[in-house]
Amino acid sequence: MTTPAPSFRIRVDVTNPGQFFACCGLLELASRSTPEAVGWFEQNSLCVSRSQKLTELLTAITGVALRQLDPNDTTASPILIPAPFDVRLDWWKTKDRTVSDLKVWAGTMESFRIARAMQNAMRAPDFASENLLNIGVVAFDPDDPKKKVEPFYFDARRGPNAHSRDVGFAPNDLGVTTIASPSVEFLCLVGLQRTKPLPVPKMPRVFDYHVWTGQLPAALMPAAAAGILPDSYGNGYRFESWFRTGQRKHKAFLSAKPKPQS
Repeated sequence: MTTPAPSFRIRVDVTNPGQFFACCGLLELASRSTPEAVGWFEQNSLCVSRSQKLTELLTAITGVALRQLDPNDTTASPILIPAPFDVRLDWWKTKDRTVSDLKVWAGTMESFRIARAMQNAMRAPDFASENLLNIGVVAFDPDDPKKKVEPFYFDARRGPNAHSRDVGFAPNDLGVTTIASPSVEFLCLVGLQRTKPLPVPKMPRVFDYHVWTGQLPAALMPAAAAGILPDSYGNGYRFESWFRTGQRKHKAFLSAKPKPQS
């Protein structure tokens, strides 16, 4: 079978779980806009074919008005990405501890506000490039451009620098604002709705995922990420959703390592 020419490709570090699940989110949104879209990984890139060009897709993603579905819940309300995508994000609204361990924000962090800030930052023209997942900026509140907004902490490049024992003080406790990767944070939130890593038995907050190399529609991403498809079985990675503050509430995704061979 001939591999279709990519409509676009983006660079990805597959050992960064935030970037991997951001790729799942991007393919999800591409397929909602163009149902025949397929995606696959090759040579440190995500390739997407039979889709809009990246510039057109990002214009659509950043142009829709996100909706907070529960106006009384600022920290964990489900979020709607309206037409042409029609995606409801609510994967964190569960009593399943293995899923809730993927929810990295807590306390006074407002999920809808963070999502809007990350989406708004992605409107900058620089994001419409192969370097989409590697662009770092300070994100601001769209309703108050002078107010900076911290990210969710899905991007594994932030996790090791978030705990006071690593940097000498607690950035979260002091309200320190740092550079974020908005596309990783926003698209990972989307990607986890359909495609989740597998919890590792007897290892709290530790998860596995698999990278696939064959062209797949978004509907098959969960099977591929679970490693049950032939072209993803041997491409496994393991990471921890790690407590990044002393209160053991806020978490961050750490970088992944190759999954141990069973």
